[in-house]
Amino acid sequence: MRGVALAGAAVVALAAACGGAGSYTTVVDKIRNAGRVVVGTKWDQPSLGLKTGDGPPEGFDVDVARYIVNYLARGRHMQITWRESPSSTREALLQNGSVDLIVATYSVTPSRRPKVTFGGPYIVTTQDTMVRAGDTSIKKVSDLRGKRLCLAEGSNSYRRIVDPPPNGKLSLPMHLVPAANYSDCVRKLDDGELDAVSTEDLVLAGFAEQEPGRFRLLNDPVSEEHWGVGIKKGDTATCEAVDQAVASMWHDGTATRLLRRWFGKTGLKLPSSLPSPVGCP
Repeated sequence: MRGVALAGAAVVALAAACGGAGSYTTVVDKIRNAGRVVVGTKWDQPSLGLKTGDGPPEGFDVDVARYIVNYLARGRHMQITWRESPSSTREALLQNGSVDLIVATYSVTPSRRPKVTFGGPYIVTTQDTMVRAGDTSIKKVSDLRGKRLCLAEGSNSYRRIVDPPPNGKLSLPMHLVPAANYSDCVRKLDDGELDAVSTEDLVLAGFAEQEPGRFRLLNDPVSEEHWGVGIKKGDTATCEAVDQAVASMWHDGTATRLLRRWFGKTGLKLPSSLPSPVGCP
């Protein structure tokens, strides 16, 4: 009997170590009953998700994620594990269960929606372009014709510049320079290995503010982008709960306060209202 009891205890311990796999059918259920969650963010983007030491990452997306988790927890103390989620691995991390939620500059696009359930969006931003401050040959987006543009792995932003409609906007012929992520793009821009980086203006503004005077945003929007909370496909209950959390974040003034905290000195025109939800399938 003692051996049976020990074996049973081992099974319980194993289940706990594995995050209670099979015990919770939705993320919101896991949050409210287990008091823990794994959240994916960027770790290399200033003012959005940047990890510089042993502590958690810091930035607007991190604070948004923390607000959403605490809202879903309904006052329960939460253990949040932060996991780096580069653009190239976001879908895989959700599908294999490595993360529960992703808040990482994750644009809601038609190509992603068959693979990911999106809560929100929590913000609507615009795609802009950043160049070296001293490069006077590029004043507007059309000046990018024939230039070298960064292609960050896993990101679709470059397509809006180079592809024709419906996938793109401008259909400009350019030379694409691959990079591991946007921090790598910015490094290559600074080193003269490419001429422009194009993605959401909040991403670019974070990098520009980190290196004052080195870079310049064109302030010539390419498109409007909706950042959503990535959830494993089919988890409608969590999606609906996230939508409620996002609405609360805007209604109680937290979203505006966080935008001002992280981007108030950039000179950008910051979003000021709750975006319309994309809907939970």
